[in-house]
Amino acid sequence: MSKNQSFRFAVAPMMDWTDRHCRAFHRTLSRKARLYTEMVTANAVIFGDRERLLGFSEGEHPVAVQLGGSDAEALAKAASISADWGYDEVNLNVGCPSDRVQGGNFGACLMRDPALVAECVAAMKAEVRVPVTVKCRIGVDDQDPETALDQLADAVLDAGADALIVHARKAWLEGLSPKENRDIPPLDYGRVHRLKQRLPHVSVSINGGIGSLNEVEAQIAHVDGVMLGRAAYQQPELLMEVDSRLFGEEDPHNDAFAAVEAFEPYVAAHLETGGRLHDITRHMLGLFTGRAGARAYRRRLAMEGVKSDAGIDVLRAAVDEVRQAEARRKLVA
Repeated sequence: MSKNQSFRFAVAPMMDWTDRHCRAFHRTLSRKARLYTEMVTANAVIFGDRERLLGFSEGEHPVAVQLGGSDAEALAKAASISADWGYDEVNLNVGCPSDRVQGGNFGACLMRDPALVAECVAAMKAEVRVPVTVKCRIGVDDQDPETALDQLADAVLDAGADALIVHARKAWLEGLSPKENRDIPPLDYGRVHRLKQRLPHVSVSINGGIGSLNEVEAQIAHVDGVMLGRAAYQQPELLMEVDSRLFGEEDPHNDAFAAVEAFEPYVAAHLETGGRLHDITRHMLGLFTGRAGARAYRRRLAMEGVKSDAGIDVLRAAVDEVRQAEARRKLVA
């Protein structure tokens, strides 16, 4: 097992979810979790609005950018730009199965062309000093995962990749939607474990279907790191124990109420610059899941937080729904 804990726990890059506000919120809950941007294409980085696409707050570190593309020259340039913006890692997406991604010849379809992925990794490595990593599937369509994953891994490692993050499912590029590709192909954690056993000195992280810190701890016995996606987003309170349980360090906050209070200055600063409350609170709906008052909390944010003039008082009132519901429950008990 690698002694490097840099990749021990991460929140997965998720389109439409892990924007800068989501990452700032997650960083409030855990100091140690590695955070990732949404996937951004290399050409968007080169030609687009970089502040919108790459902007982040200093408090987000460690934070990585995930790039999509298959043109080595463009990826190298985008990686260089991203590193200059201060990202701690550049990750190449070789796992997304969406039609748009396939149309651009990147994402999961690149599992079929390890040599091209290796060319892209080598080009990026030549331009940046930060780690260059690859996030992939165990295979696509009719590929044999035993062969496909080894071929991809060996190619990118020979090209200089610093770590591998493997979603332990195949991607079916024909017949399944991107949403179905997150659930229907069966999980094969054993395949990722075997990759790690074959590559003992390489940092290998696992992703896919892991829903709790108990499951994370079980996986850490076999691999170097775990990347959580939907579980971390939909139940963000689990991030509040990451630092103590996985890194042996003190958690930043004792409870979710304290975490929200600590996050308020970030929310206030966003509102002062003309931003909308919903830009941030849409990422906070999963907080308090399973607790008394959680439904009222979500309802208030969903109904009042979307208004153009919604202020931080709406967030405080939503949190009070939980605080008051829990107080009532204690009185009854």
